[in-house]
Amino acid sequence: MTVTLNYEQYGDPTKPTVLFLGSLGSDLSMWGPQIHALATDWNVVAADHRGHGASPAPSGPYTIEELAGDVVDLLDSLELGAVHYVGLSLGGAVGQWLAAHHPERVRTLTLLCTSPAFQPAQPWYDRAASVRNDGLASIADSIVSRWFTPELAEHDPELVARHVEMVKGTTDEGYAACCEALATWDGRPDLARIVAPTLVIAGEQDPATPPSTMQQLADGIADSTFHVLSPGAHLANVEQAGRVTKLIREHISSRVTPSAAHRTAAFEEGLRVRRSVLGDAHVDRSIESATEFTRPFQDFITRTAWGDIWARPGLDHRTRRLLTLAILTAVGNEHELDMHIRAALRAGIDPDDLVEVFLHTAVYAGVPNSNRAFALGKQALADTEGGAGS
Repeated sequence: MTVTLNYEQYGDPTKPTVLFLGSLGSDLSMWGPQIHALATDWNVVAADHRGHGASPAPSGPYTIEELAGDVVDLLDSLELGAVHYVGLSLGGAVGQWLAAHHPERVRTLTLLCTSPAFQPAQPWYDRAASVRNDGLASIADSIVSRWFTPELAEHDPELVARHVEMVKGTTDEGYAACCEALATWDGRPDLARIVAPTLVIAGEQDPATPPSTMQQLADGIADSTFHVLSPGAHLANVEQAGRVTKLIREHISSRVTPSAAHRTAAFEEGLRVRRSVLGDAHVDRSIESATEFTRPFQDFITRTAWGDIWARPGLDHRTRRLLTLAILTAVGNEHELDMHIRAALRAGIDPDDLVEVFLHTAVYAGVPNSNRAFALGKQALADTEGGAGS
């Protein structure tokens, strides 16, 4: 069962969205330095986890998957598709789960002071029990002592006091149940599934998620960049507000979605190439049968496979056709293979060329797949000859 999260929205809602989720024991105000700096260029949404800030606190325990489900519901309610996700600590765990299991919702991922697994589990269960018995206020000072370096805490006691009050504002059950969510979560097997461009930021003096822990994220997620900030403890986005904001801005800006005009041009070029290779009838059927669910894939494949790869000047279309037939034969993709065999024959590719491709593939990729390719080619030739004679 999902929870309707409390959130605040800033900036222009027509622009791409940056979504902020914070630490265990925090509320959305922890992102103040970043919210106001980034709202000039993006639609910024900051939310409270369930049991935190002004979000409801159902009885626990919770799971990271459930916390992520709350976020998906929030995005759906705001009619937001993919967002630039920024998460710290617990928010970083939720971000990892979203990026691995709902990659279509995460344009870029920024992970601050978090971990792929918060182990061992027992201390989290112990902390949850302590909070339920004695109240979160009993450990609020201890929690915040890990959020800032001693030098900053000594220099700015008002900052510390403000964050202690933030922690005390979190419900006991919400905090305890989120501790249990961290205890049961292990995102390490999912790191390789994360495809969103990822920025990893660690605080040099963070006792909770030190740079060595954050390095695991940088090593496990492809296309990631890693920065260690000093001085910086667990709330590095506060202690190093300017540097963190700058890194987030640069990370998002470097992955700006192409303009609508660029996307339209790429689609039109891809559609032209796709028609020239597969034929008008096939492409028309694909477009006409597209639904709201499948249309994003049709747009994607037209722009990327046909508007980019097939449109490149490095290989002519005849060579690309033969390569495609060999690869599809090797991987045993019969549906696509049958389609490309027929398209090749319609385009005037000599059947003898198909024979050579399938024989060559048999040697290097296996006889059974090539045998099936010959069978599909035989049927396609028979259908073509039958059609020509009718």
